[in-house]
Amino acid sequence: MLFQQAEAVHPSHNPVLETNLTLSELEELFSLLNEPPSPESGSQDSNRAIRPVHERKLRRMQSNRESARRSRWRKKRHLENLTNQVNRFKVENRELKNRLCFTMHHNLLLSVENERLRSEFVTLMATLSDLYQILGTMMISQ
Repeated sequence: MLFQQAEAVHPSHNPVLETNLTLSELEELFSLLNEPPSPESGSQDSNRAIRPVHERKLRRMQSNRESARRSRWRKKRHLENLTNQVNRFKVENRELKNRLCFTMHHNLLLSVENERLRSEFVTLMATLSDLYQILGTMMISQ
């Protein structure tokens, strides 16, 4: 009579278990449960369930190693590219400094030449003014 008073189990209501398995791992486990028994059934069935999990772990480890190797390679290439860029910028900076130095030197030479020409201009204007005065005095005396 105890069995009659027990609650009925509904097939749509499944208990939820907390596991660390992914959805694909759960599906694989369920597919193993649904496989028909083979003539070699026994302890090999449990080995079959363990073997794919172990193989997946090995494949994942290998995939992670390969991913880490590619990541290190990309990081190395990036560092080489940055180093090359720094070297190019250093060369360009040195060339620009040389051009600036040359331009400043050329500017100084032109400033000196400009000052010399201004001084010569002032001297020539004074000479011309003196000549006008002499010419003006000569015109008045005639």
